[in-house]
Order: sequence, then C-alpha cells, then structure tokens
Amino acid sequence: MYKSYSMELAGRTLTVDIGRVAKQANGAALMHYGDTTVLATATASKEPREGIDFFPLSVEYEEKMYAVGKIPGGFNKREGKASEHAILTSRVIDRPMRPLFPKDYRNDVTLVDMVMSVDPECNPEIPAMLGSSIATCISDIPFDGPCATTQVGMIDGEFVINPTMAQKDISDLQLTVASTRDKVIMIEAGANEIPEAKMIEAIYKAHEVNQEIIQFIDKIVAECGKEKHTYASCAVPEELFEAIKKIVPPEEMEVAVFSDDKQTRENNIAAVTEKLKEAFADNEEWLAVLGEAVYQYQKKTVRKMILKDHKRPDGREIKQIRPLAAEVDIIPRVHGSAMFTRGQTQICTVTTLAPLADAQRLDGLDEFETSKRYMHHYNFPSYSVGETKPSRGPGRREIGHGALAERALVPVLPSEEEFPYAIRTVSETFESNGSTSQASICASTMSLEAAGVPIKKPVAGISCGLVTGDTDDDYIVLTDIQGLEDFFGDMDFKVAGTHDGITAIQMDIKIHGLTRQIVEEAIGRAKEAREYILTEVIEKCIPGPRPSVGKYAPKIIQIQIDPQKIGDVVGQRGKTINTIIERTGVKIDITDDGAVSICGVEDKKMQEAKRMVEIIASDFEQGQILTGRVVSIKEFGAFVEFAPSKEGMVHISKICKERINRVEDVLTLGDKVTVVCLGKDKMGRMSFSIKDVPAEAK
Repeated sequence: MYKSYSMELAGRTLTVDIGRVAKQANGAALMHYGDTTVLATATASKEPREGIDFFPLSVEYEEKMYAVGKIPGGFNKREGKASEHAILTSRVIDRPMRPLFPKDYRNDVTLVDMVMSVDPECNPEIPAMLGSSIATCISDIPFDGPCATTQVGMIDGEFVINPTMAQKDISDLQLTVASTRDKVIMIEAGANEIPEAKMIEAIYKAHEVNQEIIQFIDKIVAECGKEKHTYASCAVPEELFEAIKKIVPPEEMEVAVFSDDKQTRENNIAAVTEKLKEAFADNEEWLAVLGEAVYQYQKKTVRKMILKDHKRPDGREIKQIRPLAAEVDIIPRVHGSAMFTRGQTQICTVTTLAPLADAQRLDGLDEFETSKRYMHHYNFPSYSVGETKPSRGPGRREIGHGALAERALVPVLPSEEEFPYAIRTVSETFESNGSTSQASICASTMSLEAAGVPIKKPVAGISCGLVTGDTDDDYIVLTDIQGLEDFFGDMDFKVAGTHDGITAIQMDIKIHGLTRQIVEEAIGRAKEAREYILTEVIEKCIPGPRPSVGKYAPKIIQIQIDPQKIGDVVGQRGKTINTIIERTGVKIDITDDGAVSICGVEDKKMQEAKRMVEIIASDFEQGQILTGRVVSIKEFGAFVEFAPSKEGMVHISKICKERINRVEDVLTLGDKVTVVCLGKDKMGRMSFSIKDVPAEAK
C-alpha cells in the first residue's frame, strides 16, 4: 500500500513515499527534499555467503547526470564508474549503518541510493543518508536502527542546518553527524580552524536535529515496517572458546599479543593458531571457524588488558604517542618531499607544482565546484603491511583517506592570487601499523613547506581509540592507536588541525554510539597530541615554508592585460598564443578578467614570453623602443615582427641615415633589429624607424 509521510527539516519539506516504487526490494523509500529526489533501496540475499568472516555490506550512491540536466561527457554517453564524491558519500552512509547490523550476520546486503533530481537548495546527500536508514528499518533485514544524519555549516559564526550548495561554498564548517536514539555514531567534518568547544557545540546541534528525524522514522516504521527475518548465526560456538582456553590459557595469549613489533606479534599468533590446528585436527567443524575464534580470543584478551589492566599491547601509557621522526628533502629533483614516521607507521609525501591549467576538472552533480587546484592522493601498497597483492588502483579506503587529508590541508593553503599554482601531494605508505591517514597529513604539511608553498600554518593529525565495558561509564580512550587497537577496539577518532583549531574530523565506531563525555574526551586528547606533534616534531624539522619554490619546480610570472586584448593574445584558433609557447617552451594561462600566468623553468624564456604578451596586448606609442626581427622585405621598406601577429613597417627612408636604393643592401630576412615608434603616418598607420633609435637604446 502506498503511503506518504512529510516533516519540516531545516525550513524545507522532507517527504517519504513508501510502497510507491521498487516493491521487490526488501525495503524502498522514494525521498523528496525540496525538488531533490533520491530512491533509496535495501536488499538482502536469501542465504549467507559461505566462507567469509565478515558482514558483506555494500553501499552504492549513484549520481545520474540527468538529475542536473546534463549528458555525461566523453565518448561513452552513459554514467561510468562512481565519482570520488559518490564514493565518499557511500562511505559516509556506510559508516553509521554498519555497526547497527548483527555482528554474526553473513547475508549480502546492498544499499543503493539513486540521485534522480537535484535541487541546489537541498543537498542530495541528506535524503540519501536518511533514505538508507528508512529503507533498512522498514525492511525485514535485521537492523538495530533507526539512525539519522544531519549536516551543519557555519556562516559568520552562526550554525546552518543542512546548508544549501551555495551556503556550503562560503561556510567555515562542513560537518556531518549521524546519531542513534541517544548517541552519536558517526562524525565527518572539514573546518576552517574551528575551536574544539565550537566543534562540540556543532556536533550536538546536529544530534538534536537527528532526534527529531528519528521520531519521524519511528512513525513510518510503526505503520510500514516488516517483521525482521530470522537468519543462521555465524557466531563461534562457546564450547570452542572453552576448549581453546584449555590449550592456550589467557596468560599465554597475553604474552603472544604483548609486543611493540607487529611482525613479532603476528608470528606469535601464527604459532598459537598452528598449535590449535594440531589439537583440533579431527574436528572439521571447529577447524572451519578456528580463524575467527582466534581473532575473537585476541580481541577479548587485548580489550581486557586495556580496560581492566590499563596495559597496551606495545607497553605504552594510555596517553603516550609512539616514537616520532620527521625529515624533508628525502627524494631528489621532485618539487618537495617529506617523510613522517610514528612507530611502525611511515608515510612519504611528494609535492608537485604546476600551472593552474593542470587543476582537476570535476564532472558531477555539484554545479558550484567544477575544478579543484589542490589534489591529495593516498596510496596503500600491500608491502606496507608485509603482504603480497597486485595493485588494482585506489580502492574506496584509499580514496577516503586521500580526501580526509585533502580536507585537513585546504584551509591553510594560500589563495590562487597569492600562489598561482595547481598543487598535488601524493602520500606513499611505506609501512603501516595504524592511522596512516593522519601520518599522511603530517608528512604533507612538511612536504608543502619544503616545496615553498606558503601555507598559513602547519597541520597535524592524530587518531584516538576507545575500549568500552558493560556500562557507559566503563571505558578508556587511547591516544595514537596502532593497528591492533583499531581492529579490536570500538573507535577510530581521527582529528587534524593547527595550533588554533580543527580542520578535519573522521570518526568510525563499531558500537552503537558514543556518549558526549567520550566525544569531548577524544577531541581534547587529540588536541594535546596534535600540539605535541606540531611543536616537537614538525616545526623542529622545518620551521616554516621555504621562501621560494625549488630549483626543479616551475616558476610563474603573472601580468594583467586588458580583457579586450585577450583575443589578440590568443589569436585565430589559438595560433598566436601557440606560437609564443612553441618559441619559448612555457605554459600560458589567461583568465576571463585578463590575468595572464606564464609558467616555465628558465627565467630567460619566461621573460621573453612575458615581453611578447605585453607587446601584443598593448598599443604602440610614440617614442616606444622595440626589438624584433625582419620577416618581410618590400621595395618600399621592411616589416618587423615584435611578437607573433604583431608587426610594424620601417620605410626605406627610415632604415639608415644615409640614402639607400635597396632595402636588401642593409637588411636580410631574420635580422634582429631595434626600432623606435614615430607615431602615426599621414594615412593613420604606425610608423617605425631604425635610424632614429637613440644611441643609448642600441
């Protein structure tokens, strides 16, 4: 039966149609927010997927170009692979939803959010996030929801709920918060150095709005929700745990996991696993789930050590950061490079500078952002964790980590007017044992400074973890989590920023939400660690940006010309500007307002290109001294080219002080000559002279 529900959300109407379309999905909601329309569906397989030890959830945020009245570019006029924005949105939907499914559920679940219409006043991400929650809640798929998501901006110090695309463009904050009935379950933020207290205020402003949305969803579920289906639990049998403990007592497992070296710990666990395989060689049923059982045993051991004994696997104190190291200029000839090491996590970031024409062009649903000049790319090769696997290009995790670091650094970058370059930083993971994304932020800060990018302030990042007990008050927050504490803990709370405030947050958790006390403690702990890294490591390695770009980086000269002269500089079909580029080997960019950027490596050739552009864009004036070459000889004189498509004629009588009968007696094609402009002749044409050039100008 078709039903429609509506609520007012941030001054706009949110409408949910249930039972109108996609009736064969387990759950479907046609979402309308203003004129933005998103179809959200949730489907699950009938049977669990065999041979896996994880919950197979897939989230797809599909951008249809017809939603904004566009036909996809390129030769193939169909939507291709998901854009980076779509991938990042899928991750934001995935992160709060995943913890709410049963941990022992192995049926494939797919959430699809198809953007069918976009109203610039209503961001499609909002109905997509809410639609996924609603579609899953009303379906028969086991799910401990609902959860709701709200975005918060900040303009002139005031919070804006679910800002429009135009408001996002001028906002100092882009915050996304997901909540369950009483706790925050996901945070994602980019900010212009927002103080910690203001960020917490914004988070709980969103949390308040989420509670109103959850009440709205509860009403829909009460009337349209299906009974949840039963499923075959994939939990490890309790009797297997008891048998394992008799063979490997808890004290022995503690010794196995208690090491500050990741490979040593993995070797210890491998030895324990082999011992158990031998013990259970005759029990095929137990052998099938032994890997998961050992994992769960490790997890319980590590959590007990941390929570009850305040003992971390590598022996650190709860607030202690692993050993840090930083260095710059480790790669020759690149424009900038730096390496940051934290324990067994090591990142090298390389910076490349280029003219603005090399900025990345974006083809998506957001009409306010068509390009970006700063690109951060993050790579995670298999050797960084001691594994062997062919590289298939960046996955969703790599794209997400790259976007997080990019978001953290954008607020401190110089403007295009201050630094007219496109900038790319690439973070290569040399070694990984926890929080490589935050290490890439630290390495990128130093790499940018080493490249001579005048960033306003250095940025550092750190990740805090969490282990919880049976009650909300029974928990412990860990500073600088390593891989094991991430895998077996309940939270990965990444915070990046400067001395003065936060520039990015990404929070992932595995439990059903965090109390405000935990959120505040994690943000406070991250600030302490960030201050230490900035002061004691980054600023001691490189005190600030270098005064100029490096030897191998391109140099850029900027000049301003009359916008009406742009056509003269470009020439018919680009002939004039291409001639300048061919002769000098530079790159030239011209904006619509007449700003010209000349990019090259050799200063002499850049100055020559600058001279040509200025000549083409200017009108000849009497007394002006010019240098050019002879390109044509006639009986009555010679034509001199001062720049491509910019010529002047020297009459035969103006070549020499003495009378000559033939131009060829003095000049030949290709001769380089200096002339002076005499003004206009009787016919209104500009006249030039070689013989009247002042002696000091020759």
